[in-house]
Amino acid sequence: MGALADFSEHGGTLRFTGDLSLARIGDLPARLDAHGGSVSRIDLSAIDRIDTIGAWVIHRFAKKHDAAIEGLRSEQQHLLEQVEAADQAVPTRPTHVSPFNRVLGEVGEATVTAGRTMLGLLGFLGATMIAFVNVIRHPRRFRFNATIQRFEVVGVSALGIVGLMSFLIGIVIAQQGAVQLRQFGAEVFTINLIGRITLRELGVLMTAIMVAGRSGSAFAAQLGTMKLTEEVDAMRTIGVSPMEALVLPRTIAAILMMPLLGFYSSLIAIIGGGLLCWWQLEIPPVTYVARLREVVPITDLYVGLIKAPVFGAIIAVAGCFQGMQVEGDAEQVGTRTTAAVVQAIFLVIVLDAFFAVFFERIGWI
Repeated sequence: MGALADFSEHGGTLRFTGDLSLARIGDLPARLDAHGGSVSRIDLSAIDRIDTIGAWVIHRFAKKHDAAIEGLRSEQQHLLEQVEAADQAVPTRPTHVSPFNRVLGEVGEATVTAGRTMLGLLGFLGATMIAFVNVIRHPRRFRFNATIQRFEVVGVSALGIVGLMSFLIGIVIAQQGAVQLRQFGAEVFTINLIGRITLRELGVLMTAIMVAGRSGSAFAAQLGTMKLTEEVDAMRTIGVSPMEALVLPRTIAAILMMPLLGFYSSLIAIIGGGLLCWWQLEIPPVTYVARLREVVPITDLYVGLIKAPVFGAIIAVAGCFQGMQVEGDAEQVGTRTTAAVVQAIFLVIVLDAFFAVFFERIGWI
């Protein structure tokens, strides 16, 4: 074990001896802080050893007195240079920020994040389309079993919750519509309300929201977990495209299942509304069905079936995109899953508004 660290002063030069390490540095830092003389040079040629602690003490003292450091060997000089490079001021956030500036900054950060996310989502959509074209050109690469399994997860397993939700929505629409229309003696028009709003809007829209919360979140969580466990990287290593093996089956399943789920949801909502009309308005089922055939144009069904696969594609792409962005730790899985659901529902509602304007312009009203 080396001698305790010490120093002696010769004119304007401080000469250090001993072991400048944590175990042998002793009270050297306190004595250096108490040193009040002028120092122009620091001679370290006689030291036995120096570690990071010793290098930091010497660097701090030399910086305080603006002294030159001499006598270090090459490896010791490299250690001192690393300590000097690490001695940087850490930027801190201002302690006093006006509420307006803080809100403005948060809005700006959110805007930038939203823009980057939308660009990333568009790029991911393009990559998905490229993978789809590649599978068409090379059909043997299509993951048939994986796609069929996603059919069950996205479609068949969702029939119960989608059916229950739609049935209750149909009852609510019928009850609220009847209450309002009764004021004008027009309860019979409750059938018009139920038929048109469920086939055209609510059937597909509520199904999309349910699928986004159920399947979109599952896509994000599954792919995010695979990213954390490096399964996605392993697939790339063995030459398997994650886009074709993971993303494409989920996207195809969502696109094909959404029209079926949307039609099923609309049908169940109409049944629920019909039961309430039968019980509360005393409209028999035969009259209810006949009235539906008279007042609901076939274009309402076409509108719902056209919107459904677009909503399914958006939900699947948003969920897979957020899942593939997971990196770092397990907390990212929860964060990205939440972002996938919020993003999918937001885009579905935006697209629904666009479709409403578009179909009104072409006369499908």
